[in-house]
Amino acid sequence: MENPARAAATDAPDSGYSGSSLPQGASNGLLVSDGWIASIFLAFLSSAGLYYVNIFPVIVDALMAGAGLSAEQAGEITFANTIGAVIGAFTVSWLIRHIPRWKRAAAVLLCCSIGMDVLTIQLANLDLLIPLRLVHGILGGALVGLGFAVIARSGIAGRSYSMVLLVQYTGGAIGVGFLPALVAEHGTYVPFYALITFSTITLLMLPLIADYPLPTAEEVRVQAENRVPLPMLPIAVTLLALFCFQFANMALFAFIFDLGRSFDLPLGFISQTLFWANLIAIGGAALAAVTGQKFPLAKPLAIALLITLVGLLMFAFSDIRPVFIIANVVTGMTWALCVPYFLTMASRFDSAGQMGAFGGFASKLGLACGPLVAGYFITGGGSYTQLIILATAVLAICLAAVPAAARLDR
Repeated sequence: MENPARAAATDAPDSGYSGSSLPQGASNGLLVSDGWIASIFLAFLSSAGLYYVNIFPVIVDALMAGAGLSAEQAGEITFANTIGAVIGAFTVSWLIRHIPRWKRAAAVLLCCSIGMDVLTIQLANLDLLIPLRLVHGILGGALVGLGFAVIARSGIAGRSYSMVLLVQYTGGAIGVGFLPALVAEHGTYVPFYALITFSTITLLMLPLIADYPLPTAEEVRVQAENRVPLPMLPIAVTLLALFCFQFANMALFAFIFDLGRSFDLPLGFISQTLFWANLIAIGGAALAAVTGQKFPLAKPLAIALLITLVGLLMFAFSDIRPVFIIANVVTGMTWALCVPYFLTMASRFDSAGQMGAFGGFASKLGLACGPLVAGYFITGGGSYTQLIILATAVLAICLAAVPAAARLDR
């Protein structure tokens, strides 16, 4: 295994495999395979199938306020979308080594996802939302798992994972900043037009992305001879931490509008806070790229997790507007920093990108379970203050991944 101190969390060689037999800087497509633009396009590919997560508060609020659904019903619909993503990501994780023509598969998945969004809008039937969003989630999860696997073998994995968060937060900022007003003016299904737009942009980018082929049998053999095998415990802990991290953050984020209203905050203030917090949180992804090139994994990850714990607890004092703003900014930045670190840790465990895809699976599972549990919790009579404490306790489990990160550093 290469020295993680040299191949830091977001450095180019951190996946352990360059993803191609091409020399560094070469291009087997219309883009230089290890350039910054390639990282951004890969980030769009890995974000398109799950962009709805970044505008979950808008979707949930539109379904609750515009369509008259309860928190439990809205949680069930978002759970269907994300549990579908779990199914799709898990399935693709086992098939990665058998998908040499990944671009063709990605194009099919994108087109089908757009079709599901169109059906959601055209049918406009709440009874069909759960099965439609379940199928959409399966397609999107498969696309994200495929994208994560390609990133893992691209040779620019860490940087690309950081770009994934940058793209997601930029899109999320635009979504939560402008979509609520559009929903109020044009109706409940406006967020689904945003999903169609994002998928269409990604589809246009697809031909420009380099091929990043699967490793050859000889490359796998050579790498196996040079890599020191790791026991399963660090892998399991990394995946568990990624699940808990996404669970805790999404449990609050999906209901952030209702959380704010429970503390007597006006809708306009909440929307603008999320807009600016998402923009500022982009710095977390950029910070992951910078720190990853200069430091090992463990220390930045531990610091960011501790800061996230404090940020989540601050939501309990959301009646104080500056505290609500700071809590959103802090947790947004650490969210954008920690996820690339966890995904980079997962991507180091094999050369074909299979563990990177399993990292996507763990991430989607956490994103799915967080809103579902939170929805049932709130509908069952729990307060948002209690939910904040529960989310903080779940996130504390993520600290168990710090020793695994330190082991990778060694």
